Amino acid sequence: MSDHEPSDVHQLDYELADVVAADTPARLKAVSDPFRLLVLDLVLEQAMSVTELAERTGRPKGTVAHHVDVLHDAGLLQVVRTRKVRAMEERFYGRTARTIRFPDSVHDGDLPFLSDARALADMTDASDGLPCGFTLRSVRIPDDRAEAFCERVMELALEFSRQPRGGTREYALLVGFFPTNRPVAPGPVHPEEAPQ
Repeated sequence: MSDHEPSDVHQLDYELADVVAADTPARLKAVSDPFRLLVLDLVLEQAMSVTELAERTGRPKGTVAHHVDVLHDAGLLQVVRTRKVRAMEERFYGRTARTIRFPDSVHDGDLPFLSDARALADMTDASDGLPCGFTLRSVRIPDDRAEAFCERVMELALEFSRQPRGGTREYALLVGFFPTNRPVAPGPVHPEEAPQ
């Protein structure tokens, strides 16, 4: 374990693959909606039912159910367990994979999380096979750990800018680290914290 890895690495309450490709029109459409991206982020911390997702996001259950169905039909969400509630079966959803990878051919200027115009233009013009990638991760962590990550991100940007010049191609590094105002999944309840 490195100096930067916390000793209490978060364990999901369900199994999932490492990567799923957003390689079909249905998957690309599914991840093009900001609310569906929020749902994918929320269930990355723990499996949640439509009811829980509706409560967490303040959206009507019918709306949430529609978005969950789109993600499930696209193969980005899976039912990880069920339980009986008043003769009805409640489904709990989790992601099918920790990372959603976009195929190299998807550079049409409409990636759902990338808004920097210069980076988008450069990425669109990039030749196939060259190193290129973008990711956006949202994680609920304590402020002190967030501060440490922010410092590491800035150190990485400085290290990148100090690289010896050479080669025939320029590469750019686009980074950001910021708090969001999106709702988060509730933390795990420890036995000593459970209501009596």
